[in-house]
Amino acid sequence: MKAPPRLQSLVEEGLIDSVVRQLMSGKEAMVYVVRRGEETLCAKIYKEATHRSFRQAVDYTENRKVKNSRSARAMAKGSRFGRQEQEAAWQSAEVDALYRLADAGVRVPQPYNFCDGVLLMELVTDANGDAAPRLNDVTFTAQQALTHHANLMTEVVRMLCAGVVHGDLSEFNILLAHSDVAGQPDGMDFPVIIDLPQAVDAAGNNHAQRMLMRDVANLRDFFGQFAPSLNTTQYGPEMWSLYQAGLLTTDTALTGFFDRAHADVDMQGILREIDDAQAQETARKLRIQ
Repeated sequence: MKAPPRLQSLVEEGLIDSVVRQLMSGKEAMVYVVRRGEETLCAKIYKEATHRSFRQAVDYTENRKVKNSRSARAMAKGSRFGRQEQEAAWQSAEVDALYRLADAGVRVPQPYNFCDGVLLMELVTDANGDAAPRLNDVTFTAQQALTHHANLMTEVVRMLCAGVVHGDLSEFNILLAHSDVAGQPDGMDFPVIIDLPQAVDAAGNNHAQRMLMRDVANLRDFFGQFAPSLNTTQYGPEMWSLYQAGLLTTDTALTGFFDRAHADVDMQGILREIDDAQAQETARKLRIQ
């Protein structure tokens, strides 16, 4: 197909060779399948603010930093230049999150390049090499739902340990990719998390806890349709409590149960025990010297 204007410049610069087809048009971007040599990738073209149905809500942009002080002042004033800089910061948020999460081992599309508001990244595919389906397009058995939910709880924990909360996670922005990984049951597909421009810093955003709870509840409600036992789980409060206490790691075994009153008291006790252990270790090292 003929390359749209914003992809034509990438063709001219040799970043891609051709545009195959449009894959989707979402609330904040349009996605195309493109070719680069022997590779098939996808190109995400971010829509301008006036054409987006998803607004840059203050909940998401709170505490997002820009390195240039002039840009920060202009963004605060809301000048034309400031709005342009805000757009650039909004777009780069997903790029930064993708690189950060890919490095942390989270299953996200591998980013390759970001140029003029276009993100080039891995095309997530199914067993036939076609674009992978979203969760909401698939029906699951109870066991499949339990397995995928467990895998996604692991991914959410990895994200949180990397300091990132998705902020808009649901069955609409998770793909089922083909798996040829050893140990994957019956060649079962695995979930890949996409669409991260709303991602927030877990430690620096005052709304991060609420967003995490919503993300986890969305997954519980979706998979709970197929595996009703998930409907009473409390993974969100459990992992956030552990995260706040500094006890959450990528190896933490979650239970899905959470007793708020008991956990609040217990967390303080655990923290005191950690402080005591650190004090004892410091004293021991001093005695050795």
